Amino acid sequence: MAACGNSHTGKETIMPESEITESVATSSKPSDPVTKGIITGAENFEKYSALLKGKKVGIVTNQTGIVTLDNGKTASVVDFLLEKKVDIKKIYAPEHGFRGTADAGELIKDGKDTQTGLPILSLYGNNKKPKKEQLEGIDIMVFDLQDVGARFYTYISTLHYIIEACGENNIPLIVLDRPNPNGSIVDGPILEKENTSFIGMHPVPVLHGMTIGEYAKMINGEKWTTNATPCQLTVIGCSNYSRTMPYHLLVKPSPNLPNDQAINLYASLCFFEGTNISLGRGTEKQFQIYGSPLLPEAKFNYSFTPQPNTGSKEPPLKGVKCHGEDLSKTEKIKRLELKWLLKAYNNTSDKSKFFIPFFTKLAGTTKLQEQIVSGKSEEQIRETWKDGLAKFKTLRKKYLIYAE
Repeated sequence: MAACGNSHTGKETIMPESEITESVATSSKPSDPVTKGIITGAENFEKYSALLKGKKVGIVTNQTGIVTLDNGKTASVVDFLLEKKVDIKKIYAPEHGFRGTADAGELIKDGKDTQTGLPILSLYGNNKKPKKEQLEGIDIMVFDLQDVGARFYTYISTLHYIIEACGENNIPLIVLDRPNPNGSIVDGPILEKENTSFIGMHPVPVLHGMTIGEYAKMINGEKWTTNATPCQLTVIGCSNYSRTMPYHLLVKPSPNLPNDQAINLYASLCFFEGTNISLGRGTEKQFQIYGSPLLPEAKFNYSFTPQPNTGSKEPPLKGVKCHGEDLSKTEKIKRLELKWLLKAYNNTSDKSKFFIPFFTKLAGTTKLQEQIVSGKSEEQIRETWKDGLAKFKTLRKKYLIYAE
């Protein structure tokens, strides 16, 4: 597993390069679909146990903070650390809550975990950044969330605010790293500062091709937080892992990403959130289908009708029959695909009602909508991303832990 014993400039501790090379050399071949040998940061307890000894610990996690035990069973990282006699004082929960069952955007209230009795503080709604009083009594913070590699997935926005709060309050932060299921894909338009929001806080492309530990290093190293004060950051990386390896998530990272296919298609289909098209919320194929009553049945012969379900109590187009495409069996994609978005726009019966203002927040730029409306092809649009992606890839290299 990745070590945290090598100090670098600033206040950051990361895996020594020699250990990175060794761990990749002993990992499975990239084409091997079996990734059971990967050891996540959380599972490598011996590498960070000394940092927690005698400390009052806060932890940012949810249902994705899962640990595979020696007997093959799984446990919450909270239960795992409590079993190791770590003195956890508070749990801080991101969007969807600690157990990960709340709808996207749903208000999460503070409460108490029924299994451990620990207080849970919500980091969503009007309290995205923990206040000073919410950090009282915490000596060190642990962060363990499973990201999916997309700019608008809000766990990296929660990470931003945790880094900021820890820097302001002089609280060391340990990020327990996990693989990016979308691997090394770096693609899409770069977010422009004027379009900054909780679903896009940094000048990065839609798919950033980094693990959450690497992303933490970048936020901290580039001083992207409001106060520009780096926190004392330690990243516990993954062993036996390279970013080209496939990675299967043991649990849903959020209620509407039910499987590997949805996670792979997520970034490409999420653009439909900024249109009048349903992407399957209210069905069992979220982020694997798309459709609308405004798409012609003659060209889109797959149909579905969204209904309330777990994770989507009021799905868009509830009770309305939608015509579209089923992508649940589509071969795994290796870039941000615009073809489905363009196809839907070009075939909708009323183009003036296709986009809603939220589309610009998702894209991070006004240019994408303008390009689509003007009739540009996917390859013409992609050509305009090249310079921004090249600059980002140069920046990204400074913070990578794992081999490409």
